[in-house]
Amino acid sequence: MLGQIAVFLVDTLFTFFVFLLLARFHFQWLRVPFHNPAGEFVLAATSWLVMPVRRVVPGLRGYDIPTLLLAWILQALSLVAQIAIMGGEPRAVPVIAVAFVDLVRYSIYLLVFAVIVQAILSWVRTYSPFSPVLEAMTRPFLRPFRRFVPPLGGFDLSPLALLIVLQVVLIVLGHAKPVAATLG
Repeated sequence: MLGQIAVFLVDTLFTFFVFLLLARFHFQWLRVPFHNPAGEFVLAATSWLVMPVRRVVPGLRGYDIPTLLLAWILQALSLVAQIAIMGGEPRAVPVIAVAFVDLVRYSIYLLVFAVIVQAILSWVRTYSPFSPVLEAMTRPFLRPFRRFVPPLGGFDLSPLALLIVLQVVLIVLGHAKPVAATLG
């Protein structure tokens, strides 16, 4: 019981920061403005982690590699801690591979969250301080679907099509995670 509680607490704490770091990476990659409540929160919550790493690891062609690397390391440390708490012996290659699969999954979860919240806000509140953030996060992914999925009766069904594709990708990643755990 105590082991389960410890695993839960480790997973919750590390996953919280991994999600924030991934949000920071994706905000910069997708050119999401940071001058909004969500962006300011992400910056405030992660700068203490990211700034020291940026002194050592440079960015690459406009991509925030230090933030992505830090998210990967934190996820790997989380896996190592969880395995150790449960009495296992963590192995480097599987932990690194599973951490990578988890980062891809979490990135997709961020996109799913943004699409769903954007759709809900479009129904109940046409403008919100988060609207520009959500629009910037989802636009590049919805654009291809909007070319092929026409609006029906004034309803944009492209978010639904994107969510279906993302769910299929999550199913594939769900099967990739056990495979990654057996590497090495």
